[in-house]
Amino acid sequence: MKDGMTARGSCLCGAVQLAVQAGRQNIGACHCQMCRTWGGGPLLALETVTRVEMEGEENVAVYASSDWAERGFCRHCGTHLFYRLKSGDHYAIPVGLVDGGEAWTFDTQIFIDDKPAFYAFANATQNLTGQEVFDAFQGRSDH
Repeated sequence: MKDGMTARGSCLCGAVQLAVQAGRQNIGACHCQMCRTWGGGPLLALETVTRVEMEGEENVAVYASSDWAERGFCRHCGTHLFYRLKSGDHYAIPVGLVDGGEAWTFDTQIFIDDKPAFYAFANATQNLTGQEVFDAFQGRSDH
């Protein structure tokens, strides 16, 4: 696994391009109802994002999906671009958006208590309930 990487990608129509800096090449899955509704299945995302640069930001629409977070998408083609917390600088970037064939490490599943029974990942991962996720973010200094 390579630490400190920059991944690049764009939406389906090319109106928005991203450069994403991540601390590690790790991927997490979110099984919450909102993520599954948003994308039709669990959200597989880069979770150690330290910086996001966007070109074509005027083409980004943002939906406030809760009191604490929002989701961004291309206003032309609908590609999901990010999930981010309203306070602090936490971004989750869908891995399919920036996948250039990196050797990703799938190591975390969150909202495991919301995961439906009809699918299961074989990877050995850290599994956090929704409450454990909320507790972890409340303990961060940027909230």
